[in-house]
Amino acid sequence: MRFRYSARQDGKPVKKAVVYTREEHGVNAADVDGDAVNIVERLKAAGYETYIVGGAVRDLILGKKPKDFDIASAASPARIKKIFRNARVIGHRFRLVHVYFGPKIFEVSTFRSLKEGPTGNTFGTIEEDVLRRDFTLNALFYDPGKQIVVDYVGGMKDIREKRIRPIIPLSVIFHDDPVRMIRAVKYGAATGFTLPLSLRWKLRRQSPLLASVSPSRLTEEIFKIIRSPSAAAITAALENFGLYEYLQPNASRLMKEKSGFRSRYLGSLETLNKPDFKNLPGETLAALIQDYLEDETVWERGVAENYKNTFALARAFVLPMNPPRMELDNAVRLVFAEHGVTVKKFRFLDRKPPREKRAAPPEGRRDEEASEPRKNYRRRRRRKKAGSDADPGETE
Repeated sequence: MRFRYSARQDGKPVKKAVVYTREEHGVNAADVDGDAVNIVERLKAAGYETYIVGGAVRDLILGKKPKDFDIASAASPARIKKIFRNARVIGHRFRLVHVYFGPKIFEVSTFRSLKEGPTGNTFGTIEEDVLRRDFTLNALFYDPGKQIVVDYVGGMKDIREKRIRPIIPLSVIFHDDPVRMIRAVKYGAATGFTLPLSLRWKLRRQSPLLASVSPSRLTEEIFKIIRSPSAAAITAALENFGLYEYLQPNASRLMKEKSGFRSRYLGSLETLNKPDFKNLPGETLAALIQDYLEDETVWERGVAENYKNTFALARAFVLPMNPPRMELDNAVRLVFAEHGVTVKKFRFLDRKPPREKRAAPPEGRRDEEASEPRKNYRRRRRRKKAGSDADPGETE
């Protein structure tokens, strides 16, 4: 174990971070995406301090192979864009860079400062950036070249003690961003870690803050949950803390009011973690709606009418979530397929009726409109005046 120091104003060194070696953190380098390593090494070669950060480092330490790799660097978004031609700067207020390698997207952020608070957008240092992150287990920095983990906030100790501990003070962490409540519960359920009593108390007390979150952000969080291997456990934990009613109010209400619905609903989410899960388009979303539709759909109706009504029911049920229409369409089709009913595509698309052909005029009579002389729409040739000094693009 090594330590990283910085100098105080009086010139004396002060310990800032613990540096864990490969033998100490136990990360398997083979589980690190090669393209993520390439991004880190190219930015470091250009002179910018750069690390893999966040949930990817947490999962690597826990022995899991991450799906996504986020990267943090001292390089500005404009500089990152110049280094990588396969990159695009996104965001208006909070500028990030997406670097593309085929179908893979790597999010590269610039170290942020604390000058404008934990949600500001001023560039800063790694020491400031780490204090803006939500929980200690997500605030570790991994250098794949040196194979070291840099820990400024005791995240490694919290992971070893299986504890979810916030970095930002509890008095402001959820006011700044209510979605952090969902993430706290999600991390605890997915890892089996303990949430301290003070954190649990805040989650229950401040849950109404989620009512102000936009539907687009809630949709993003729900998709992350249902695509997680721990979807059922996370959903159960969110419901226990009174948070799920802000993500899926209709499902939360039915879990409280309807006998057996909770177990069936969680059981459907549990199927997403089975080895035979195919992950077809809309299949994860179908797990959210199938138990509700099973009870509400009148299966004896004709297919066309039944599908139209069922789709409307599904759309209303998942509010305020607003999934893409085609994905919800695929999800409803999968529910129909469970009943042996195949819905053709044309039943979903809103097509305009074909234009009626104009009836031919009766024989011996001429259509008044057809009898009008055909207008000549040929464009007249515009010629430049002799001796004119007008631009070539100008006309008379």
